Amino acid sequence: MLSWVTFLPLAGALLIFLLGRTKAAARSAALAVALIDFVLSLHLYRHFDAGDAGDQFAEKVAWLADGKISYSLGLDGVSLFLVLLTTFLGPLVILSTWNAIQERVREAMGFLLVLQTAMIGTFVARDMLLFYFFWEAMLIPMYFLIGIWGGERRIYAAVKFFIYTMVGSVFMLVAILYCYYQAGSMELDKFMLLDLGRTEQMWLFAAFALAFAIKVPLFPFHTWLPDAHVEAPTAGSVILAAILLKMGTYGLLRFAIPLFPEAALLLGPWLARLAVVGIIYGALVAMVQKDVKKLVAYSSVSHLGFVVLGLFSLTATGVAGGLYQMLAHGLSTGALFLLVGVIYERRHTREIDEFGGLAHVMPAYASVFMFVTLASIGLPGLCGFTGEFLVLFGSFSSALLPQAKLLVVLSATGVVLGAIYMLWMYQRVFLGRLARDANRHLSDLNLREWIVLIPIMVFIVLLGVAPAPLLERMEPSIMRLLEPVTQALAGVAPAGGAVVDPGSVVTVGTGGER
Repeated sequence: MLSWVTFLPLAGALLIFLLGRTKAAARSAALAVALIDFVLSLHLYRHFDAGDAGDQFAEKVAWLADGKISYSLGLDGVSLFLVLLTTFLGPLVILSTWNAIQERVREAMGFLLVLQTAMIGTFVARDMLLFYFFWEAMLIPMYFLIGIWGGERRIYAAVKFFIYTMVGSVFMLVAILYCYYQAGSMELDKFMLLDLGRTEQMWLFAAFALAFAIKVPLFPFHTWLPDAHVEAPTAGSVILAAILLKMGTYGLLRFAIPLFPEAALLLGPWLARLAVVGIIYGALVAMVQKDVKKLVAYSSVSHLGFVVLGLFSLTATGVAGGLYQMLAHGLSTGALFLLVGVIYERRHTREIDEFGGLAHVMPAYASVFMFVTLASIGLPGLCGFTGEFLVLFGSFSSALLPQAKLLVVLSATGVVLGAIYMLWMYQRVFLGRLARDANRHLSDLNLREWIVLIPIMVFIVLLGVAPAPLLERMEPSIMRLLEPVTQALAGVAPAGGAVVDPGSVVTVGTGGER
């Protein structure tokens, strides 16, 4: 089943390239494939054993080098919801392109489906070469989506995105090869058994972390993000914000922390500090943006800083909060980019000064925008609140983060700044008098746009009021990934010099410390 969910979009893309001769046929086929893939992924959720911390639906076939490299897939509580988020947004993203992309539709639909296969493959690969293959495969369709259907500076943005990601990936590849020659296999489980010295861990952790930090993007490796977001078509921006950025935080949690636990203990606090800088920096820069899309892009730098802070708190509560925030950000920020795309299709501008008083002519659009804005700034009852609360709570109680309480206080200012710049943007775009004649006859949301937005709004509420079904499935896998850190604590004095009892740090349930 896991292979079907992973490769069905790729098969659909090939079908479209061969048979999708008209725009309507290409769009319809892509939508049908994405919907079927989402339905298949629900099977994974229904049959997932919440009490099993290991990989489920596992598939393994010897591939290369006498079986040392294998086609190996698996799904645990960390991967499950990221795969579901990918398949859930797939058909919605395709629907959002219905009018926005009119040139080379067949190629656009094909690239979106190829990208979906690469993203799912990254989350389920359990062989390091297979993971690297999917990781790199993502670059190609996204490069073309930005470079062909993007804005005026699309080539610059596409090349910058490609170069940044490639540079980080090269160092990760070197680290993977080093581990391969130590383990004698590309299997992730064999990598987990490596007995690496502290110096080796530090170098290998740095190589992995650089690749993932660029993809997050963690301050100061974020400069490719605003250009890519602004120049990408709406579909590309949604996928970037909702899924691709999560590859970085997923990689930190799946590989960097459990494979190199001593290095994570020693270098993690520095990444946590960079995350806090990113939270505040992203919020301040977002506040002065004149372009709505650029404002939302910088807000991602701020929001993903919370995720990284939660991961390197190395408490189960903080890590669960980080993972939950990844899902929440995927929904709320993905919806914000979809909404920005709606107004761009009508006015062909995203400049805040070009609007004002839109609520008078587009009341439904204004209401949905306000709803998603409140989710983005973490209003209790909506998806953004749970993740941020768990991150701050888990980080505050972390015994491994030097000045943990100070970092949490500084991070909390990002929450306040986030509310300020988002509500200020809303006030300038939607409230007041309708100043510009060009906005007087704008049409409100149409049926297709409602169909795209309503499912996201439903899940924004569900994640806000009922987090337990997700957290129950995440927690065993999170504890499993943190086990190497617990074992490493005995031999490592955390940065800051505090003596830490291993039993008091990572044996933390999502309901509180034990």
